[in-house]
Amino acid sequence: MTSSVWHPNTQMKEWGTFDTISKGKGIWLIDSKGNKIIDAVGSMWCNVWGHSNPELVKAITNQSKKIQHSSMFNLTNDPVEKLAKNLIRISPGMNKVFYSDNGSSAMEIAIKIALQYWKNIGESKKTQIATIENGYHGDTFGAMSVGYVPEFFGKFKKQLFSTIQFPVPNKYRIPKGLTLTDYQNDCLEKMEKRFSKDNNIAAFIMESGAQMAGGVIIYPNDFQRKISKLCKKHGILFVLDEIATGFGRLGSMIQYKEQKSIPDIVAYGKMLTGGYLTMAATLSSKKIYDSFSGEFNQWKHLFHGHTYTGNPIAASVANQNILMYEKYDLIKKIQKTSKIFSQYYDDISAIDIVGDIRHKGMLMGIELVSDRKKKIPIKTKKSINKVFFEEGKKNGIYLRTLGNIVMLVPPLSIEENELESLLKKTIKTIQAAKSHII
Repeated sequence: MTSSVWHPNTQMKEWGTFDTISKGKGIWLIDSKGNKIIDAVGSMWCNVWGHSNPELVKAITNQSKKIQHSSMFNLTNDPVEKLAKNLIRISPGMNKVFYSDNGSSAMEIAIKIALQYWKNIGESKKTQIATIENGYHGDTFGAMSVGYVPEFFGKFKKQLFSTIQFPVPNKYRIPKGLTLTDYQNDCLEKMEKRFSKDNNIAAFIMESGAQMAGGVIIYPNDFQRKISKLCKKHGILFVLDEIATGFGRLGSMIQYKEQKSIPDIVAYGKMLTGGYLTMAATLSSKKIYDSFSGEFNQWKHLFHGHTYTGNPIAASVANQNILMYEKYDLIKKIQKTSKIFSQYYDDISAIDIVGDIRHKGMLMGIELVSDRKKKIPIKTKKSINKVFFEEGKKNGIYLRTLGNIVMLVPPLSIEENELESLLKKTIKTIQAAKSHII
């Protein structure tokens, strides 16, 4: 039977049929034929506790018996009030929570808040957004503008608003003659120089701790903190995207806390509900929130809203999720389990098409090249993504690549023996994929 579903980021002509996932248990996805595969991408980076966790399922079930959805326009509900308190409690410097239903929307909201803040306080000339190259913040037009990845969004470039972009230090591609420290300092000096002469920059936006979809670029120590200091020095709002990097993915609950870089605005998503329901949140400091307060006819309030903003079922499972982080000391477990990755560096590096390994917390990016010296990305007859999906399935794992980078983003609660199995299967998959290289 031909499916009527159009799949995301997929050349549909390349695929005949798609496996139907009928259920999940722990780290395993189980298809309609009973085949099991390890969910190596954590259902697109959002799964925390594995599939079918009884505590999260119970939270969903209990709330669904009370109220399934109620508008946040002029109303509220208990789960979202509780969640806001939980988020403020764990997020230093934050004061208010604005809900949405996906990460792209959370970043659109962050952009709108940052731009309107300056208008609200009478500084309407501050309209520019600064970012770092290769960042990714979602697929909507504002998010594409501030997270412009040419391979993804080149076809829409003329419709996007312009941003000021700065280079990001990539340890695998350091300019000739520089050390990583030199490279980082060069990037920071470019920011300092531009910030000093440009009084129209409203906000600086970046992913917190690492770039994800842009290639798993993990920032050097202190890079983010120093950008934060530059923003404060020059009166630029510092906006962080923790949608994919917060809530334990990089080994800390709140990544900006580890980076010692408290923002003015931060966005959460993906793992907020444990990966069970769609929900996101944009948090702001008191200074930002207070600027939106005034008489109605001053038009200072935020003009933004979604039908499913503050969905009580999603909020209930998010509250249970946060409770479980603390109940089971998940961050400590992640920090211990993630050490398993490093034990396989040598085995992975021994594969001749592996150019670089980038790893932090429960995230690993393996960059594949056809020439290690020249660092030329591999090419395959079919899309690299399809090659790795098919070869991964043969080895019992679900993989999705980003270009020439194999990403391992498993459920955060994965056990040590399960992670070892995943890494061994990944090594076999990379070795098998060599036969497809042009």
